[in-house]
Amino acid sequence: MEDVKDSKLKRFCSRNILIILGFSSVIAVIALIAVGLTQNKPLPENVKYGIVLDAGSSHTTLYIYEWPAEKENDTGVVNQIEECQVQGPGISKYAQKLDEIGTYLTDCMEKARKVIPKSRHQETPVYLGATAGMRLLSAENERLADNVLAKVKQSLDSYPFNFQGARIITGTEEGAYGWITINYLLGKFIKKLRWLNLMPNENDSQETYGALDLGGASTQITFVPQNQTIESPQNALYFRLYGKDYSVYTHSFLCYGKDQALLQKLAKDIRGTDGILRDPCFNRGYNRVINVSELRDSPCTRKFETTLPFQPLTIQGTGNFQQCQQSIFKLFNTSYCPYSHCSFNNIFLPPLHGQFGAFSAYYYVMKFLNLTSEEPPSQEKVIDVVQEFCSRSWEELKIHFGEVKEKYLSEYCFSGAYIISLLQRGYHFTPESWKNIHFMGKIRSSDVGWTLGYMLNLTNMIPAEQPLSAPLSHATYIFLMVLFSLILVAAALTGLFIFRKPSYFWKDMV
Repeated sequence: MEDVKDSKLKRFCSRNILIILGFSSVIAVIALIAVGLTQNKPLPENVKYGIVLDAGSSHTTLYIYEWPAEKENDTGVVNQIEECQVQGPGISKYAQKLDEIGTYLTDCMEKARKVIPKSRHQETPVYLGATAGMRLLSAENERLADNVLAKVKQSLDSYPFNFQGARIITGTEEGAYGWITINYLLGKFIKKLRWLNLMPNENDSQETYGALDLGGASTQITFVPQNQTIESPQNALYFRLYGKDYSVYTHSFLCYGKDQALLQKLAKDIRGTDGILRDPCFNRGYNRVINVSELRDSPCTRKFETTLPFQPLTIQGTGNFQQCQQSIFKLFNTSYCPYSHCSFNNIFLPPLHGQFGAFSAYYYVMKFLNLTSEEPPSQEKVIDVVQEFCSRSWEELKIHFGEVKEKYLSEYCFSGAYIISLLQRGYHFTPESWKNIHFMGKIRSSDVGWTLGYMLNLTNMIPAEQPLSAPLSHATYIFLMVLFSLILVAAALTGLFIFRKPSYFWKDMV
């Protein structure tokens, strides 16, 4: 009787265990099929490309981007695959030599022709955006600016790409597109999810970065203020990106890029001189002779217009950071503010908030000074490094940096002092908030700047609403496939073992 009960118990337990194992196997198979159907898609062969030319005040750079066509509205799928710097100055300098514009762009456009597969040429959009150099030219002589753009269009139309136009972008657009680029590349518009989208990744904050852009002729500051009304409507932008609304502050200061700021400073300082300017923003022992007409030709220096009896101006460097900074401070008018907070020149600026990415000339100057480590340098350290650099003699610099072009090397003292002055006096970064400035050159192989944001906007690749579901990361997908496969194999082997060797199974249980 006892044996019969044991036999029934064993059959009952075996049947339930097998049911459980069978159910687990079915779940594992369903999970594998579901994950496979949703995630294991063949790699898209339809790769798309885009070309953007950044026609800046001092030079033009061509960028080539690529992205899988099937993932056009996903964050972070656009990659920069090529960069080409056009030889020569910015396009605004060709206003009096229009015939040279055709050959000016040839080398980089031919490079693009080789990089992008021939089968994709006709569908690859090409955009050219001209910035502050052309804004200044257009303000001075709109006809000349139109002639330059017409020649640029004629040149770009001759290539087998889908040319979408060349235009002068506004300072507001430049600031906005730079802000979009940084936050797109950092993945700040979408909070990444893990584990089948059930668990948020707490390391991925949705708080956006501000953007600090410094060019040759203009500089932009753009960020999302914290609970602050933007008091000047012309500085307010409103975006809806991936299902979230952003109220963004931005302003572009024309004539306050580092090259035009230097011209302003020189035009201001030569008043009352005898043709020799002893300048603390150049290293001791450095001498440069320029024509005063170079200063007068810029619209940015008109406010310092003065009649001088001499044409050649001799600049003699004295290399003193404190005196240099005091001279630069005079470029920022902070005597009056019609708003609750201002930057300079009566321009509204909300209280600074959040982290900032500083790029373009900010990055290039700080990289030269070895201040672009992952840990943001303190304000004190940056000042110490620039002060030490300015105190070095010109002969010493030529020995240590002989490979650097003389014009660039001679202006690093001014550029470093100008960046510190602009951030301190212009934007009111304190030693505490300075820690939030990250000097950025690239993010995930893509240059930080306005060009990527410009292309994303014109190709409608950033949706207003949040995508229905975020795809699994490759690592999560592999983990789930391996896990469910192991469960399925273990269930099958256990079931097979119970069927073939039930006596061993029950012997171990007893």
